[in-house]
Amino acid sequence: MVVFRHPGKSIPIFEAANHGTVARDFTYVDDIVKGCLAALDTAEKSTGSGGKKKGPAQLRVFNLGNTSPVPVSDLVSILERLLKVKAKRLVMKLPRNGDVQFTHANISSAQRELGYKPSTDLQTGLKKFVRWYLNYYGNGKKSAQ
Repeated sequence: MVVFRHPGKSIPIFEAANHGTVARDFTYVDDIVKGCLAALDTAEKSTGSGGKKKGPAQLRVFNLGNTSPVPVSDLVSILERLLKVKAKRLVMKLPRNGDVQFTHANISSAQRELGYKPSTDLQTGLKKFVRWYLNYYGNGKKSAQ
């Protein structure tokens, strides 16, 4: 977002082979926090220590996300609208360093075991973020705390 605060600088927008869309599963921080707290609430007593295991490990991995991949260019368009600024887009090929064209969270385990359900869509999350960002940083300078 620094791009929007510094006129004239460009923001890289990656595209896949053959002008393919790059999309990410953006998730609002409040939804992630709710998932983390729900996971903490399910913790059980230790199954043993000192190499004396008394039962199966209680540790589990939960994938937390929003399950709604959005093109990165849409994210930039929403920010342009909310900030009332036109971004200078620099379209670039997706690097071949292991980055992926799409991210999409499988949250079925978190839904089933934690009742996890993200509720903040990208538009709403960005609106909240921009409000916070402008309040916190003001006119490009960090507000006095």
